[in-house]
Amino acid sequence: MAKVIGLGGIFFKSRDPAALTAWYARHLGMEPEAWGGVRFQEDASRPGYLLWTPFPADTTYFQPSQQAYMVNFRVDDLAGLLERLRAEGVEVDERVDQSEFGAFGWIMDPEGNRIELWQPPA
Repeated sequence: MAKVIGLGGIFFKSRDPAALTAWYARHLGMEPEAWGGVRFQEDASRPGYLLWTPFPADTTYFQPSQQAYMVNFRVDDLAGLLERLRAEGVEVDERVDQSEFGAFGWIMDPEGNRIELWQPPA
């Protein structure tokens, strides 16, 4: 059965993402990459990694959720999971993005939280 296999990222809104990222780098040693977030390598036997990323306060990336955060979960079979979730009546975004970073899909939970689902590249 297609399922979540780990946490892929924590994304949240910030009044000043660059200043906040600099604070975390200075005080907690979380060195950002050029794109502005921090990547944590985990178990090399599993695909993927964990991201920590502040977004601008006015981002629309989390819409239609009104929350100030979005969780990203790693999954083992994005297409299969999205198909099953649709069949179960879960609100699934029709858009699926493919890139060199893998495949991404989105759902809404019953409380209006947008969840990003990520299948890392093989």
